[in-house]
Amino acid sequence: MAAKRCTIKVTANFEANLGAIESFLTEADARQVFTALLDDLAASIIPNLERYPELGRPFLDQPAHSVEAREKIERVRSKIGSATLREYLAGDFLILYAVDGRTVYLLSIKHHRQLSFNLPSHWR
Repeated sequence: MAAKRCTIKVTANFEANLGAIESFLTEADARQVFTALLDDLAASIIPNLERYPELGRPFLDQPAHSVEAREKIERVRSKIGSATLREYLAGDFLILYAVDGRTVYLLSIKHHRQLSFNLPSHWR
């Protein structure tokens, strides 16, 4: 008997990130990379997260090396409640997602050459 799959929910921020990646890659004359990303999301990444939601490494397990970083981590923890925040590296893309029970929320996706995650906007 197959294990029950998780439900994948795409946040508005994740969709906005895809739009930014599309613009970024189009400007770099690499539109085919965006098409490949969409194919990979549909064929591999999302199905893998449905079956193995803990595939990515825990995001908040990274050590905080400053007081400011520790305070920000604590604020994020208070906002996500019982969910776990994880990161998944897929080629040139880093995906930030939260697992809450049997639901996986795709929060953010960035090309490795783009700026860092904007965590406060994910939980508004």
